Amino acid sequence: MNRFELTAAPVDLAAQREALKHPGSGGFCAFEGWVRNNNEGREVSGLEYEAYTELAIAEGERILAEAAERYGVLAASAVHRVGNLAIGDLAVWIGVSAPHRDEAFRACRYIIDEIKHRLPIWKKEHYLEGDTAWVACSHTERAHELEPPHAHGHHHHPHPSRADKFAPDYSRQVRLREVGEAGQRRLAEARVLVIGAGGLGVPVISYLAGAGVGTLGIVDGDVLDASNLHRQVMYDARDVGQRKVDLAARRVAQLNPAVEVITYEQPLHAGDITDVFAGYDLVVECTDDLASRYLANDAAVLTSTPLVLASVYQYEGQLQVVTAEPGEPCLRCLWPEPPAPALAGSCVESGVLGPVPGVLGTMQAMEALKLLLDLPRPAEHALQLVNLLDGTSQRLPIDASQGCAQHGGCVAVARRSLERAHAEGELERRFERLEEAIHAGYAIVDVREPDEIDATPLHVTSLRVPSGEISAYALVHLERPVLLVCASGRRSAHAARLLREQGVDAWSLAGGIAALMAS
Repeated sequence: MNRFELTAAPVDLAAQREALKHPGSGGFCAFEGWVRNNNEGREVSGLEYEAYTELAIAEGERILAEAAERYGVLAASAVHRVGNLAIGDLAVWIGVSAPHRDEAFRACRYIIDEIKHRLPIWKKEHYLEGDTAWVACSHTERAHELEPPHAHGHHHHPHPSRADKFAPDYSRQVRLREVGEAGQRRLAEARVLVIGAGGLGVPVISYLAGAGVGTLGIVDGDVLDASNLHRQVMYDARDVGQRKVDLAARRVAQLNPAVEVITYEQPLHAGDITDVFAGYDLVVECTDDLASRYLANDAAVLTSTPLVLASVYQYEGQLQVVTAEPGEPCLRCLWPEPPAPALAGSCVESGVLGPVPGVLGTMQAMEALKLLLDLPRPAEHALQLVNLLDGTSQRLPIDASQGCAQHGGCVAVARRSLERAHAEGELERRFERLEEAIHAGYAIVDVREPDEIDATPLHVTSLRVPSGEISAYALVHLERPVLLVCASGRRSAHAARLLREQGVDAWSLAGGIAALMAS
């Protein structure tokens, strides 16, 4: 009897041992793995395991069958916990019964080693200081690779995972005269924050991890949707419905285990963004959210943190580097205030061909590495425009003296803008179902376009007002608060700001329709 199991419940050890009893057994061996209170010198408050269930069970049972054939055991069982675990909890249990003790010992070691190396199970450590990190689960030595198989079986060579022995090889980039060993050390010591793990963020995260950037912070509050896969090629169909920030952290651990990943599951806001930026050497903004872009610009200027910005629209893209040095231009030097979201468009509303954000994200990664390595860059500050249909690129110079300098300088403008954003307070309300919002006393206003509403109706009573026309409606006469709804929460947040200026008690549904569908 061989059985592999995933469970969120505590393991019944007595039942597991009883199930392995066999009249031909002369030896029984068990392994228990517990949650410890530290990981590589950092104090841990607990951890959580996530697994791709179907594949993990199938591969787990295959491992047990291999052990039985390789070592001639009579029965084997393995149980792996999933979900949240506390310090001291039993995380994994392996049991083997065999005719002799040596066979039981070797089979038990084989099973735990292979589980750690081959199963799609991921571990997130929760640290006492408040942050979390995905860590590689494959730290065991595979002693059985040096042993001959049992005489009653045939020699088996499972495909090994090399994460536990993996030493990053940066020889190709170290060979560059401008990089060298000194440059590689600079990368290893660098801390880079990537805001957004979508179309732009995927190549940025991949290339910076591959290059050996020591610490990557990843900010993303979204879950993966099937419509993302044509451009966010770091993920696959099995990942749909999972949080992108977790998926990205796992991918980095697989690509380069030497990189530390810090994840932020909620978008940054005016109250915390400068504190977060202060902990990084460089920030790469990779969202299609105008509010996030402007917020990142202001925080970068105030903390003197270089920022790499990019955006895409259908077949075109824009790229700007904000060095955050005194007298050099920022995003607001070009556009003092963000345009209405309906005018800018997003991938959801305007459409996008997959390679477009891939190209722009790759360019962002290149700019980030140039800054970290102090590689040559153009002397003049410019907005780079890329057209991927005709293959052209042009640079539009940015004159800092014609921008924020006329209003006190970038730092003064950024401070005022961040204070204003903070004073506006939280514009969002979170609900898993719109019926909950109605029960709480909100009037629902759908600010999407008619074709969007037809494609995805709300199925609750709502007032339909396109976001571009919201100011013309006399919603101030409503006696109850208004909850505005759009596809992603961006247009509704902008509309809520406009309505608040008219005295309306207006709020935006956090995450929009996408968040409702994911909950």
